[in-house]
Amino acid sequence: MEKFKKAFVVMMALVLGAAAGCGGNKQEAGSGAKKDKAKIGVVQLVQHSALDAANKGFIDALEANGYKTGKNLEVDQQNAQADQSNLQTIAQRFVNNKVDLIYAIATPSAQTVANATKTIPIVGSAITDYKEAKLIKDPNKPGTNVTGTTDMNPIDRQVELLQTIFPKAKTVGVIYNSSEVNSQIQVNLLKKIAEKKGLAVKEATVSSVNDIQQAAQGLTAQKVDVVYVPTDNVLASAIPVLVKVTNEARIPVIAAEAGEVQKGALATIGIDYYKLGYQSGLMAVKILRGEAKPQDMPIETQKDMKTYVNEASAKALGVTIPESVLKGAEITK
Repeated sequence: MEKFKKAFVVMMALVLGAAAGCGGNKQEAGSGAKKDKAKIGVVQLVQHSALDAANKGFIDALEANGYKTGKNLEVDQQNAQADQSNLQTIAQRFVNNKVDLIYAIATPSAQTVANATKTIPIVGSAITDYKEAKLIKDPNKPGTNVTGTTDMNPIDRQVELLQTIFPKAKTVGVIYNSSEVNSQIQVNLLKKIAEKKGLAVKEATVSSVNDIQQAAQGLTAQKVDVVYVPTDNVLASAIPVLVKVTNEARIPVIAAEAGEVQKGALATIGIDYYKLGYQSGLMAVKILRGEAKPQDMPIETQKDMKTYVNEASAKALGVTIPESVLKGAEITK
């Protein structure tokens, strides 16, 4: 009887050990396992046209590639309303719910979810510099669970556009949120390009939408010739507030992206955030299908950028847009 008990104990130990071994070999998120059904968490920093478009583009890419919402795709859509505590709560929610992939829209969103998980794949969008934001090790081989698309806009071409429309311009005012790393990177780049082009740059910083009117008035008081706005989440959500001040002072705004032109800025050569989000969605599809891992997927850029012009703003400012700029441009009436 005693021998039987010992044999039984040994047998159970072997069974439990085998079960533990199977559990230990279970693939982690992002390990390359194909997922026919997917549960995705989407975190958007704040609501404005550019980020909304990046969100829609992402979902459309998934839908176009066989992941249908309500069938084999479950999407948990969350908006942080530009609040860091909300971001942390959302990130923990995704981790607790064991989502298969996280789509992070804007740098603070990606940074927060990347701090919350090192295993769940994260695809980003509307992020200017992944390495500067400490999300990856190298743009060509991220080496982390984060990859995605960058919205680094062609500032050199935007400055050329500015000088084509306003060849006599000498001073450019730039307004941005100084605590947003994306904006800091763009402004530093703008300064270097402007210096080479013989343009002086005057800065005005904001921390919230409530600061925009005063900051804009400060720039107009300095008699800048043109105002430049980077892809800044605070500014993007309140372009009409800025344009109201600058139009009254007869100072045009050159923007960094199309949505800002549609809201009243004069012109840009810029990112199409819907296409950028769609591109991120295609990257997510590869991860979900087990065809690629985030750590090996280079950060992607948008190659086909277009010129955008706001005709109503041009009329309000009394500005004549050169035919060379209008040719092939998308016009907002």
